[in-house]
Amino acid sequence: MKKKSVEIAIIGAGISGLVAALRLEKDGYSPTIYEKSDRVGGRVKTDIVDGYQLDHGFQVLLDAYPKAQEYLDYQALGVQKFLPGAQIFHKGKSSVLGDPLRSLQLLIPTLFSGIGSFSDKLKILQLNTSVKKKTLEAIFNDEETATYTFLKTYGFSNEIIEQFFRPFFSGIFLEPNLETSSRMFQFVYKMFGTGNAVLPKAGIEAIPKQLERQLKQSTINFNTAVESVTDNRIRFEDKNEIRPEYIIIATDAAPIVPNLRDQQVCWYSTDTLYFTCKARKISKPLIGLISDQGALINNIFYHTSIDTELNGTEELLSVTVVKEHGLSEYELIQKVKEDLRTYCDITTDRYLKHYPIKMALPKLNNLRYSLMPSETRLTERLFLAGDYLLNGSLNAAMISGEMAAIGVIETLHKS
Repeated sequence: MKKKSVEIAIIGAGISGLVAALRLEKDGYSPTIYEKSDRVGGRVKTDIVDGYQLDHGFQVLLDAYPKAQEYLDYQALGVQKFLPGAQIFHKGKSSVLGDPLRSLQLLIPTLFSGIGSFSDKLKILQLNTSVKKKTLEAIFNDEETATYTFLKTYGFSNEIIEQFFRPFFSGIFLEPNLETSSRMFQFVYKMFGTGNAVLPKAGIEAIPKQLERQLKQSTINFNTAVESVTDNRIRFEDKNEIRPEYIIIATDAAPIVPNLRDQQVCWYSTDTLYFTCKARKISKPLIGLISDQGALINNIFYHTSIDTELNGTEELLSVTVVKEHGLSEYELIQKVKEDLRTYCDITTDRYLKHYPIKMALPKLNNLRYSLMPSETRLTERLFLAGDYLLNGSLNAAMISGEMAAIGVIETLHKS
């Protein structure tokens, strides 16, 4: 059978679907991608509103991700680096805590931050050394506990946990209780310690757009929503059907595969709101953390502290909420503006947009770094891809897409 004549369908043009297509092309196949929205990216998207770049939720790329280094051209993306630290707002005051070994300008602010004891700072250095030495495989083979339990067992004080670790990692894990696996904590900590948090100059959607531009033999059908999938049939919402030889579902499969409907992925949700301001309260490219327990807001970032392709006339501020709130959009906006004034002494100028993201990160246990191609296989001709198979990261999305594609290729070779 000629490679070009094999019909392979990929459902979803997110990161895992695009990587699956790239891997299939490498072996000479020409897959067709079916995407329900009007563009690539899945959960990784950027809108332009009034001349400002608004990412769908506050997202960063950790440039130490092994698979991202393999599939992305960072120079072409024009990635802008964050400083390795955070500005922490607590009880009406703010101070900077960072890694002075990686950015000397953070040495004096960190020494005089007053956050955490001398013992805490020694333990941070010990943790840095320990995690850097561990392989990724070793991290994901470690005993799994909640991140909060891991930090307490490590000996960190309540002060450093509540003022730094909880707000910082709550903004990454999108849950306020640090119940996320300690494997994920160590993985992310290692990635931060060996690389940088970065954003492409054109916003986070530049990542899937770059992957899309690498495709040479694939076809993408946009605005094509799938209703259901069986072993050899895809039924679309417009009731049309196709029967490809192989299918990769590069999205949550449970809603469209009948025998998986009782295995739906649970998700963490988040709210991100964008405002303009006359001036920046954080001058450098640092994430702002709000550590007061009474605050609804968790972290803030001035996107105008880094270079962007498009920029309005004022400062652009994103605010992330990870706590459950039950507020209407109007009530949420008012509460966020009130929190900004109370805890950060920030007055916003204009409200731009609210992104309520119900499926932001998958809730997972028994996290893994990678999987075998055969483990992506659901049936003889149906394969799965997506970060929910491993851990909630862009790196995991890429690995799963690659493994699903290799799973198809191996099955084809055997047949």
